[in-house]
Amino acid sequence: MRAAHVGSWVAMLVLASCGERGATPPGVESRVQLVGFDSCDALEGYIEDSVTRDMEAYLRRIRDGEWGWVRGAEDAAANAAATPGSSAAAPTAYTTTNTQVAGVDEADFVKNDGNRIFVLSGHKLLATRSWPPQSLALAGTLELEGWPREMYLDEHDRVVVISQVDARPDSGADASAPDCGFAECYWYWSTTTKLTVIDVSDLAAPAVLDELYLPGSYDGSRRIGASVRVVLSDWFRYPAGLRYYPEYDPAEPDKYQNKALLAAALEMLRRDNEGLIRAQSLDDWLPAGRRRLRDGRLVDVSYACTDFARASSPVRPGVVTIATLDLGDLGRPPARTSIIAEPGEIYATTQSLYVASQHWWWWPQAGQSDWTYLHKFDIGGPGGAVHVASGAVAGHVVDQFSLDEHAGHLRVATTTATRVADPEQPWGRLETANRISVLAERDGTLAVVGQTPPLAAGERIFSARFQGDRGYLVTFRQVDPFFTFDLSDPRNPRAVGELKVPGFSTYLHPIDADHVLAIGVYLPEPDQNGNVDWQLRRMKLSLFDVSDFAHPVERASQLVGTAYGWSEAAYEHKAFNWFADKQLLAIPFSDYARTGGASYWDSFVSELRVFHVDATTGITPRGALSMNDVYLASGAHDWRWWYSPFVRRSVMASDADGHTFVYAIADAGIRVAELAGLTQPLATVLFPAQTGQ
Repeated sequence: MRAAHVGSWVAMLVLASCGERGATPPGVESRVQLVGFDSCDALEGYIEDSVTRDMEAYLRRIRDGEWGWVRGAEDAAANAAATPGSSAAAPTAYTTTNTQVAGVDEADFVKNDGNRIFVLSGHKLLATRSWPPQSLALAGTLELEGWPREMYLDEHDRVVVISQVDARPDSGADASAPDCGFAECYWYWSTTTKLTVIDVSDLAAPAVLDELYLPGSYDGSRRIGASVRVVLSDWFRYPAGLRYYPEYDPAEPDKYQNKALLAAALEMLRRDNEGLIRAQSLDDWLPAGRRRLRDGRLVDVSYACTDFARASSPVRPGVVTIATLDLGDLGRPPARTSIIAEPGEIYATTQSLYVASQHWWWWPQAGQSDWTYLHKFDIGGPGGAVHVASGAVAGHVVDQFSLDEHAGHLRVATTTATRVADPEQPWGRLETANRISVLAERDGTLAVVGQTPPLAAGERIFSARFQGDRGYLVTFRQVDPFFTFDLSDPRNPRAVGELKVPGFSTYLHPIDADHVLAIGVYLPEPDQNGNVDWQLRRMKLSLFDVSDFAHPVERASQLVGTAYGWSEAAYEHKAFNWFADKQLLAIPFSDYARTGGASYWDSFVSELRVFHVDATTGITPRGALSMNDVYLASGAHDWRWWYSPFVRRSVMASDADGHTFVYAIADAGIRVAELAGLTQPLATVLFPAQTGQ
């Protein structure tokens, strides 16, 4: 055996996505199960058999003159204000992260508790005192390793930061990683996830309590009480030296044109590759995690082979791990449950966590349809996630809101794309339809007990939401059909109402039993020639009235900005801030409005838009809290994907005197104003510029 190395990511993605076209691709499994491993030898053997099989299939495709299809390409100072602030010791009400399920917290790069706002910006955790609003001030900072992604704030003054760490030998996180070579050191190789637990009881001096490194890329997480469940995806560490095409030999210049010579060279390469594959140890394939102790030492956090299982269905090679961090006992090693599968959407209640993985088609061919495998885990206890049941549904889910558990049943909204042969399209064409399926747990299986008929042919789901016995879908092709569903009988879910309006909604938010607030995009209907005037495009807010469930109506709508406008809230629900106590909606908004300024950048708009929403009066704009000056002062030419001075999040809070305060949050800083005077900020905090690599 030898030390583990990681091969080229390009080759690995090709390898993981291709099969032998001459063989029949594995079909979908309607009754899927997870099969555990009773020994480490069995786990290692399965990994090596799988990798060998895929390597051989890929080389056969080269031999037969067909190349692989790389699916991997798919995937400061406070300003004095003219208006008074609050004198209350604490707000009477305030908004927090917008989550899908009550009692299940979701990580974000902004967290607050009414008196403090924490922001991850660049490499730093920034802690601010936010109440009273006129005293908004930066209190402390903490430099963090790697690329901080999201965090949690618990009830005991602890912040848990989730970061991606470069997998380099000198990082301390993954000593099995290779030296950087060609095509091996893109961001993709940040395949170590770090959890940093920080004591923030003293805002001026945040203190690290624990550091945990786990192999894998961060896919998502949930927090229920003291348990943080982190879902990671990882690849097997392929051996160095694996090659996917014979090296050029000047002595045989015609080898690539001579089928017999090429076949012989490929067979020799296959034997060499298999030798490298079989020579690896399990530790080479799956390196251990690390934990940094108080004295600075790194200790291994090893896998347990019995914590692994494989799906009985065809899925892309990889590892999905649910790691549990117990904040109530930081000395306890994290519990990990891993399945050999491709990651997908995750959904969680206070008792269950679901992982959705798509069926793995080796290559496109006529007759194929999307298929999703669902794995349910029990997370009701403080320990690790325990597999409960698995199942499957036709189609693919759009996002986490396509899944919902209610009264012992899982409801899943899917779009089914079926590949149909077409002589004008090399890969065929796709025909789509949509439906809701209802599943129930039966003897370790998630069985489909009810389905709606397919609907909205030729369209696909843009947003979904469930509310008790009700369901809502928005599909889109040229207009926006808003569907209502009666789900009271799990065996007979049915569509009962439909409303068509121009454009589409990307996020649905029930605000009471009879009204759904939506954000999306307005597009005018096409003319008689099928053309759409894109200059009329706008961001759009809609208020749907579903009191007559069979006949939903758009009670009110509001167009926002120009054709160039955009809001992160349209595609990230955590940016959608609904303050139910005050019937207020805040969304970050950016636009490009030509102002005739001296610089091109002067025309950019970066602000927080606020609206009052009422079933009777509709959607009323209450104004905008602008951060245009912060955007421009931050250097519009120099921001990065991980650092943008655009407004991205917000907090709203109110006091006993009836005042409401609005905080606009960007990577560059925070600004606060009273709702009644949004153009007169009470205070602004500018964060240190984050322009490093």
